[in-house]
Amino acid sequence: MSASASSGPVVLITGAAGALGKAATAYFAAAGARLALLDVIAIEGPHYARTCDLTDAAACAAAVAGVVSQFGRVDVLVNIAGGFAMGEAVHETSAGTWDFLMGLNAHSVLNMARATVPVMIAQKHGKIVNIGAGAGQHGAARMGAYSASKSVVIRLTESMAAELKGHGINVNCVMPSIIDTPRNRADMPDADFSSWVHPDALARVIGFLASADAAPIHGAAIPVSGLV
Repeated sequence: MSASASSGPVVLITGAAGALGKAATAYFAAAGARLALLDVIAIEGPHYARTCDLTDAAACAAAVAGVVSQFGRVDVLVNIAGGFAMGEAVHETSAGTWDFLMGLNAHSVLNMARATVPVMIAQKHGKIVNIGAGAGQHGAARMGAYSASKSVVIRLTESMAAELKGHGINVNCVMPSIIDTPRNRADMPDADFSSWVHPDALARVIGFLASADAAPIHGAAIPVSGLV
């Protein structure tokens, strides 16, 4: 991944304003990548950035078109944008909760695939790394909607990998447990933070999946659980 700022790979990161998004941005910037950052929140700084509602397919298409206009390509897509909510039993799950989680966690991946994959097919190469969750592997009480939405991410990853590997495109995902973020610390103040996954560590795993060393890996869902 090492390259000069003018010739490095173009890495597109969604959810770039969050804790993991910032860690991934720092990782790829240090590796010499050219960054394109998307978030619903405006991002200040030296990298190319656009505001984008990832649940809006047209907004995603316009954002990716802007990235291609700026850089001429998209070498890596990292789908970090997502959301979390729990507390409702399945039979109590509101339409608002279901739509919120499916929109941020699943439709965001689908919308970015629609916009980005044709670019990568034309290039005949690309890397896509999605953010799943350990909770996507199985259901748990009062987490049905969240688990379902993250399970969709894993299934989309597997399907895309099967569809795209013949085009020179790798599609994989990581499944973190609890990420050590300020929000999670505030929500769980009595937890053992040392057992959680630090964003910088997760960014390094994402970086590996985006690297040439991961060329033989297609459709993997890699647990990144720390000590949880």
